Amino acid sequence: MVKFKAILLSVLIAAGAGLAGCCGSPGEGGGGGTAEVKIKQHTTGQELIDLKKAYESGAITKEEYEKQKEAILERE
Repeated sequence: MVKFKAILLSVLIAAGAGLAGCCGSPGEGGGGGTAEVKIKQHTTGQELIDLKKAYESGAITKEEYEKQKEAILERE
């Protein structure tokens, strides 16, 4: 579970770093300092695929995989 959280945190940090440089400043065509933020929502299927990859890579245990899988499926 700890490894899964670490991987998830790393992905979120990388995504945030990518967004940090996308807005530009007012003098660089940044639209006066305003920015549009798009949030991608992952489908249940994609979450399950990502979870399985984490399990297969050894980042999480079988028990953690099963618990997270159940949580994802219960949200539907």
